[in-house]
Amino acid sequence: MWNGRDLNRRDFLRSCAAGVGVLAGTPHSVLERIFEAGRDRADLSPEEVASDEDFWFQVQQAFTEDRNIINLNNGTIQPGLRIVQEAVIRHSSFSGNAAAHSMAILAKEIESCRRRLAFHLGCDPEELVICRGGTEAGQIPIMGIDLKRGDEVVITNQDYPRLLSSWKQRERREGIVLKIVPLPSPPVPLDKFYDLVVQHVTPRTKVIHVCHMTHWTGQMAPVRRLSDMAHSRGIEVLCDGAHGFMHVPFNLADLGCDYYTASLHKWLMAPPGNGFVRIPKDRIPNVWPLTPPWTDRPNDIRRFEDVGTRTPANRIAIAEAITFNEGIGIERKSARLRYLKERWANRLRAHPRVRFYSSLDPAESCGIATFGIEGMDMAKLAEHLLDKWGIVVSTMKHPDGLIDGIRIVVNVSLSVREIDTFADVMEDIITKGTLV
Repeated sequence: MWNGRDLNRRDFLRSCAAGVGVLAGTPHSVLERIFEAGRDRADLSPEEVASDEDFWFQVQQAFTEDRNIINLNNGTIQPGLRIVQEAVIRHSSFSGNAAAHSMAILAKEIESCRRRLAFHLGCDPEELVICRGGTEAGQIPIMGIDLKRGDEVVITNQDYPRLLSSWKQRERREGIVLKIVPLPSPPVPLDKFYDLVVQHVTPRTKVIHVCHMTHWTGQMAPVRRLSDMAHSRGIEVLCDGAHGFMHVPFNLADLGCDYYTASLHKWLMAPPGNGFVRIPKDRIPNVWPLTPPWTDRPNDIRRFEDVGTRTPANRIAIAEAITFNEGIGIERKSARLRYLKERWANRLRAHPRVRFYSSLDPAESCGIATFGIEGMDMAKLAEHLLDKWGIVVSTMKHPDGLIDGIRIVVNVSLSVREIDTFADVMEDIITKGTLV
């Protein structure tokens, strides 16, 4: 893969390792143990491995998180993988060796990340933009799809607020028509979700925008049905997959959408500030870049990545996160996430004062669940959990009053003991009806 310049890079890394331990063996031995444990369980189903605490104990050692805190807010950004953090440091050190020259050498490795991400999504690598997070991933098609005054875009009231505001800017500035589907308080049955969206589609509709899974509650959309309906009417479909990619097993062909976005510091656990958007090859020349490139090549997917000077270290460390996820397997990972979610949710759902805003149907949910408690201030509950118990959660309060609760997002870094501690604390609070 590398020519003679790579030898210089290896020599440089060896010298760094001698001085500061950059290439310490611990992360690699952790990965080896995870891979070995996975091979030993090759004959077990994902559901059987989901409750195998010996296997997941090995996985937990790959993280650097503070075990004095129980982090149940893994939806905003996921905890640090040791191999990813060390890769960023390693590549950043190499970048500083000869600045632009070193960065140019590293930049070539971005293409390997592109190929590997495309493999897991199920698309051509030449359709995948590696960008600076899920918001930018969404804004590239939102701001770039060519629309005329009066053209209609259909989106729901439970889509991501930052992307809603991006469409609203186009509406104010260019005169497109944004039709916001008023979904009821979740969970919304998929048939009803579909029907409500279809009711807002007209001959002037050009784009339908939905979340694979919402950040509010993990609400899934019937993406395949909507895509089939949309394409029969010449409508494009943009799917916000910030909480879909590497959370649940799927292939792009399963969804049938045109544009798919991801936030890679969420479920992939890549370094913060990474995302991607898939743009179909025949649409690449027709989508305006969010940042005009230095020299535009209309058919090249990289025209959307020319944003000025940017370190490649943060991007090529994506490879370490991909390798970690491959070592576990997405089916096993997804089964474990659902197992941990159900472990606490099934205890709390038995209490009549608890209202779940998330479906607990395994076919419509995975590692995210949002709930509220009748008569209790959920923001104060979140503060209490952190201040007294060291439990981190996130509050979810929809501006339309559809949701008022706390969101729990589990991760494979968590032990059942940590999950059970949260459930114990919550049951005590619900029983007493007060925060003491």
